[in-house]
Amino acid sequence: MTSHLEFEQWVPFPVEIVFGFFSNPANLPRIMPTASGTRLDRVNLVSPLGTARTDAAGVGTTIATSFRIIPFLPFRARWIARITEFERNHHFADIQDQGPFKSWHHRHEFLSETRQNVQGTLVRDVIDYEVGFGPLGSVANSLFVRRQMKATFDERQAKLPRLLQQ
Repeated sequence: MTSHLEFEQWVPFPVEIVFGFFSNPANLPRIMPTASGTRLDRVNLVSPLGTARTDAAGVGTTIATSFRIIPFLPFRARWIARITEFERNHHFADIQDQGPFKSWHHRHEFLSETRQNVQGTLVRDVIDYEVGFGPLGSVANSLFVRRQMKATFDERQAKLPRLLQQ
C-alpha cells in the first residue's frame, strides 16, 4: 500500500539560495541525520538543460548513497536515486532505482514567500512511497518507517537555517 507524507519549512533565505543548496548532491549528507552516517558514494551528474552548472543535479542524474539502518550498528544500506524532474528555483523530483523501499517518489518544492516583511522560501517535500512486504511492511511502516522519516525531516528542519548561512 502506498503511503503519503508532506513536510513544510519556511526559511529566511531567497529561493535561489535554497534551491541551489538542495539541488547540489554534495549537500545531501549534510541534511541527513548525523546518526545515519549518510555517505555520498557516487554521483553521475547531468547538468540541468540550458545551464553550465556543474553542481546541480538535472534530469537523469543518479545519486548513490549509503547509510546506517540502525545508527549504532556498522551495517549500511545502499540507496540509488534518479532525478526525474527539474525546474530551476521551483522543484525537482527523484525516484528510487535501488534501495530499501518497494517504490519511492520525492518531490522537492520551493516557493518564494514573504513572512513578516522578510523574503524567504517555503520548502515543501511531498513523498509517496511503498515499503513492500505486504502486511508485514504495513506494520513496519506504522511502527517504525513513518516515525523514522518524520524524525529525519525534524532533524533536517533544525539544521537547515544554519547550513544555509554557511
